[in-house]
Amino acid sequence: MAILAKPVNFFKEVRTELSKVSWSTRKELMASTVLVITVTGIMTVFIGLVDMGLSKILSVVFR
Repeated sequence: MAILAKPVNFFKEVRTELSKVSWSTRKELMASTVLVITVTGIMTVFIGLVDMGLSKILSVVFR
């Protein structure tokens, strides 16, 4: 019985801890998702521009 007691106890504790979690509302989740996608897009453009600039500089330097 001791073999089954540990996993059962573990899942009971997990359930107890999950009941304490403060879950985001749908509105908060959507706002966070939009923010992450926006910041990712901005960073993509920024890194792309830096990459193109450095590429041009290095092509001039190593001619």
